[in-house]
Amino acid sequence: MKKLLFSISVCLILCPGFIRAQEKIWSLEECIVYAIEHNIQIKQQIIQTDYQKNTLSLSKYKLLPTLNGQASHNYSFGRALDETTYEYTDNQNIQSNSFYAGGSVDIFKGFQNMNTIRRNKYQLQASEYDLENIKNNISMNIALGYLQILLNHELVNATASQLQITREQIEKTRKMYEAGSVAKGNLLQIEAQAASEELQLINLRNQLDISYLTLTQMLELDSASGFRISVPDIQIDTGIIFQDDIRDIFELAQGSRPEIKSAEMRLEASEYDLKIANGSRSPSLSMSHSATTRFSDIAFKMSDPTGNYKFSEQLNDNLNYGVGFSLNIPILNGWQINKNIANSRLSIENNRYALEAEKKQLYKNIQQAWADATAALKKYTASIKAVVSMEESFRYTEQKFDVGMVTPVDYNAAKTQLLQTQSDMTQAKYEFIFKTKLLDFYKGLPITLNAVKQ
Repeated sequence: MKKLLFSISVCLILCPGFIRAQEKIWSLEECIVYAIEHNIQIKQQIIQTDYQKNTLSLSKYKLLPTLNGQASHNYSFGRALDETTYEYTDNQNIQSNSFYAGGSVDIFKGFQNMNTIRRNKYQLQASEYDLENIKNNISMNIALGYLQILLNHELVNATASQLQITREQIEKTRKMYEAGSVAKGNLLQIEAQAASEELQLINLRNQLDISYLTLTQMLELDSASGFRISVPDIQIDTGIIFQDDIRDIFELAQGSRPEIKSAEMRLEASEYDLKIANGSRSPSLSMSHSATTRFSDIAFKMSDPTGNYKFSEQLNDNLNYGVGFSLNIPILNGWQINKNIANSRLSIENNRYALEAEKKQLYKNIQQAWADATAALKKYTASIKAVVSMEESFRYTEQKFDVGMVTPVDYNAAKTQLLQTQSDMTQAKYEFIFKTKLLDFYKGLPITLNAVKQ
């Protein structure tokens, strides 16, 4: 037993981070930051962006001259050429070395290299906007999951409160039954109502647990155990007026939304693809450069035929430099150049349609979010009035039930209707919050759960 207590104490001392992790209360902003840092799709897009950066760097380095080296060591047996005298020798074993360093550089290539650099810049920007778009979508999904937990919390609390009222009513009815004021059937019906509410509460708690699980899965956490979120004080202004027009929001969004920017960058990149394809029609001029030398063990120095021709001396004496120019003129290449140009034009047209489709989809999304937010506000305002009226009606029914003026059936019906009205109001509240945040999202505003006001 002492060993067990000692082990537990050691764990508590050595693992304070684990305890703090279990006690941590997550805010929406912390959830979003954590999700962005750990989401696999984002990590994959980061890799894709790095790949585009490397592609851009390679296209820039292609402007530099190439340089390659080569060294060889050869053995020759029998008849061989003496490169010193350019005479053949018979039945002689020869060892020789040759060394080469050289490369080439493009002088003119129809501006293909420069246009490739410009195209790769736009492709890199498109990839960066794709990364931003993924982050935005994940942030909205996190916000939706967070609000779902808050909604389920309120539904659980409301149902638990109603269940407590029912249990209190059971005690009152039991006393009245024991005093002979009401029939036993009244008590049984109230107890049945409590059982029904207990089942509903269990179902809502299960939904709450599932919403916690869903959010932790989006955060890439191993378990939902110990995970809790903070409950912000969200104040809703029911007198809110949407001052911005749908067209105004769209104009603002299309100038900043990453999915639009990405489509624009891809259109620009395809236009440079056309310039690259057109450049293939132009003659290209390149320059080559080289340096060579060699060594042979049968070579002799012309000034001293009897002396030893050293390795370093041979390399120095045989050193040769060369510079050459090459002009390539395309004449007939199986119509490949023409077809590449035609395909590039088709790609530009396709990317124009893609950009137009993105803009239309964005406008539809904003239009739908506006309509949903407006409808949600009306629904929430009406549900507040309905709850106030239903609470007053239920209090009146409850008072009549306490004095035996209404049946348990009527009492349970009124109570069920009140709980349903409260649930409808709560759902309308969080629907309005999310739709309003969605409109803010299209305006480029950060996602927070501060008071919903405009």
